[in-house]
Amino acid sequence: MIRLRHEGIEASIHPLGAELCQLSSAATGLEYLWSGDPAWWGKFSPVLFPIVGTLRDNHYQYCGTTYTLPRHGFAREKVFRAETISEAEVLFTLEDDESTRVVYPFRFVLQLRYLIANGRLTVTYSVFNPDDRPLYFSLGAHPAFRVPLREGFSYDQYKLTFNRPETTGRWPLADGLIRDEAVPFLNDGQVIPLTKDTFERDAIVLKGLRSDHIELGSDQDRHGLRFGIESWPHLGLWAAPGAPFVCIEPWQGHADTVSHDGEFTRKPGIVHLEPGGEWSKNWWVELF
Repeated sequence: MIRLRHEGIEASIHPLGAELCQLSSAATGLEYLWSGDPAWWGKFSPVLFPIVGTLRDNHYQYCGTTYTLPRHGFAREKVFRAETISEAEVLFTLEDDESTRVVYPFRFVLQLRYLIANGRLTVTYSVFNPDDRPLYFSLGAHPAFRVPLREGFSYDQYKLTFNRPETTGRWPLADGLIRDEAVPFLNDGQVIPLTKDTFERDAIVLKGLRSDHIELGSDQDRHGLRFGIESWPHLGLWAAPGAPFVCIEPWQGHADTVSHDGEFTRKPGIVHLEPGGEWSKNWWVELF
């Protein structure tokens, strides 16, 4: 486990999956990240790569060959190489190998950089293409935060609030796949109340949001967090049914649609990265 401590923020990251496992604030004395209790969901903040969500029948086609990948890909189960840069920064690297090329026939370099600075933790995802042919991938984040944040409060006292009014539909899931049409969800609205029923129909999948951050908080509690989502084209919100957490998931790409033909290069949200190219996005979190 690698620990960062800076500006009153403490974060612990495990090389397995380069996964954030602990996030706390000295100013509030609170732990903000989910505990990873396997009775509900045994993860904390996995990285989703080289796919986000589920493939139809767990298969995809590329150059006439069929490959198999599990939900959310393989990066979360791989040990990353860690380079501690300072007490406030660490860089994790994962590269393709024989085992990855069996299920994903591409060369790649995936890096996660954790940095505490300016009162926030920023997590940056970078993908490099070292090959002489295009690299295709999707990538997503999946951090889970405690709800409620403190004893004496209840789940349904909390809400998610976008910093701008949003008019957007929700793309329903059917057996893990995205339906082709959205259903009405927000109409010039900013608030999603959290209740035990909010995620009874699986994740809330949103696209094309205007907001650059979302806030998790309660009118009854002064503590909460702000989470940066700027530049990510898709957002997933999820919790296991009845579980005391909520996941805020910025995505580049999402699960296959119910009508997708399985061709990887046409997968919704896929990134086409040219030889020698670099792709990068980040999210940040401020604790209060």
